[in-house]
Amino acid sequence: MASSGSDGQRLGRLLAHPGFARFLTARLAVSIGVQMQTVAVGWQIYAITHDPLDLGLIGLSQFLPFVLLVLPAGHVADRRNRARILTFCYTLEFFCALLLLAFTLSGLTVVWPVFAVMVLFGIARAFSMPAGQALLPNLVPLEHFSRAVAVNASTWQVSTIVGPALGGLIYLLGPDVVYGTVAVLLALAVILMFGVRVAPPAVHAEPPSWHTLLEGLRFVWQRKIILGAVSLDLFAVLFGGATALLPAYASDVLRVGPDGLGVLRAAPGVGAALIAVSFAWRPFTRRVGPLMFAGVALFGVATVVFGISESFVVSLIALTVLGGADMVSVYIRHLLVQLETPDAIRGRVSAVNAVFIGASNELGEFESGLTAAWWGLKPAVVVGGIASVAIAGLWMRWFPALRDMDRFPASRMREVTISGQPSPPAS
Repeated sequence: MASSGSDGQRLGRLLAHPGFARFLTARLAVSIGVQMQTVAVGWQIYAITHDPLDLGLIGLSQFLPFVLLVLPAGHVADRRNRARILTFCYTLEFFCALLLLAFTLSGLTVVWPVFAVMVLFGIARAFSMPAGQALLPNLVPLEHFSRAVAVNASTWQVSTIVGPALGGLIYLLGPDVVYGTVAVLLALAVILMFGVRVAPPAVHAEPPSWHTLLEGLRFVWQRKIILGAVSLDLFAVLFGGATALLPAYASDVLRVGPDGLGVLRAAPGVGAALIAVSFAWRPFTRRVGPLMFAGVALFGVATVVFGISESFVVSLIALTVLGGADMVSVYIRHLLVQLETPDAIRGRVSAVNAVFIGASNELGEFESGLTAAWWGLKPAVVVGGIASVAIAGLWMRWFPALRDMDRFPASRMREVTISGQPSPPAS
């Protein structure tokens, strides 16, 4: 009981940091809005075309501008105020929601305007991901950072539960109501981020160049444990992207409407939230490498089960397990990247990490849509799940240091900052 009370007190002290609390609330509002928007866009496009390839093109239209801009965006995050960058990105996402609302109210019968908005959304994400990831260590002391990562991840997972469920239910009133609600949530996030105060980054004597732009990529390449962690997540999710096909599964396999789609979309978030909350309450410290590989393997197995299921309940259970397994690798990867990166290049390293995440998610959506168009829905998902399990096995062989890692390595870089000042080592 004393330990639980101590954990609760630490969690309370973490949330007492005003910048972190505002950032967390803004991120929750944005994440819920984006999840609602994802359900509405997927259902609306599939209702117009009934082509699973178009579901993949939703991801591709976001990925192309994202991958082109994210490395320069990381460079910007190391030279400009990260909180202001995030505020601008949320403003652009608010504008995207207004455009989707306007297109829907005008009577949308073709899908290219939605893809155009998704390109703008990809641009916003290219700058928001490295800035947001690099900002987090500036908002809390180093000794609270692992718990902050788990709480931050929990917030995201709460949004993946609440957002899709709300999006599916509100869609019954019309997609315009969904997009209007999303716009309100994004406006709230912009207001909250205006109140986040962090010191500007240190002035860099070295002028911008290709050398400085690619510093993050070199950093990741030289640290094989980090390279193994981020690439494992990339390829496992790239081939196991079953969630991209949920609108087609809901409509053609499970025979449910947009409300059922919302529940299906929420299921991975339920599993992930359970894991994230447990990590936030009591972070684990042992058998880090084996747990990461076990999570990826279980992710693949759950994907296969979902692919062959024709039962709504079984599909929900499989998606819940899938989300929980994925959360394990997300948590480990994020801690490895942030704890081992000096603050001076954290934006650029976060940008490299964001490339891997974006490739696994948006490019994975395109891969799933393409293979579903070629092979059919079920074969595409089942083969993807088998590929994820195989990748876990290959990475265990190719990255033995990651496989055998027992504890998180002690951070060699103590430049984790609070408002721009060095943080004292954890006691």
